[in-house]
Amino acid sequence: MNCHAKVRRDSEKLLLVQESWANDEPIPWVRVHNLPDYAYFDHSAHLAAGVGCVSCHGRIDQMPKVRQVAPLSMGWCLDCHRNPGPHLRNPADVTKMDMAPSTAVMAAGVPASPEPYQDRVPAVTTSGRQVQAPLHCSGCHR
Repeated sequence: MNCHAKVRRDSEKLLLVQESWANDEPIPWVRVHNLPDYAYFDHSAHLAAGVGCVSCHGRIDQMPKVRQVAPLSMGWCLDCHRNPGPHLRNPADVTKMDMAPSTAVMAAGVPASPEPYQDRVPAVTTSGRQVQAPLHCSGCHR
C-alpha cells in the first residue's frame, strides 16, 4: 500500500488494492502489453540503458485506464535499436513520466567502442555512457 496508505485512501478506485492488501491475495493481473512467446524482452536491460518507461508505455500516469500506445512490433523495436539516442535518459530518471526525450544523447555515428560490434549502432550519452542496442536476431529471439 505504501503511498496509498495515506494518499487517496478513500478513492473507490483503490478498493481492489485495499481488499488485496487486507486479504493478502494478489490482484488478478490484466496484461496490456503482450509480446509473443518467441520474443525475449528484458526490462532490466532497457532500464539500465536509460530507456524511459514512457518511450514504450506512454504516459500511463495520465491514463484513466492503461492501454497500449506503441505497436511493440519487430519493426518498431528495431527502429529504436537502430537509433536509441532519443529514448535515453539518466537511468535514475527512467520512471519520470513528464521528462521530454533526452537532449543529452548523441545519435548514431559517434566513435565506436574499442571493440565495436558490427551488429549494433552506438549511442553515447554526454556523460560518456555508451549504449549499443543489438540488431541481430538473437538479441530478441531466443
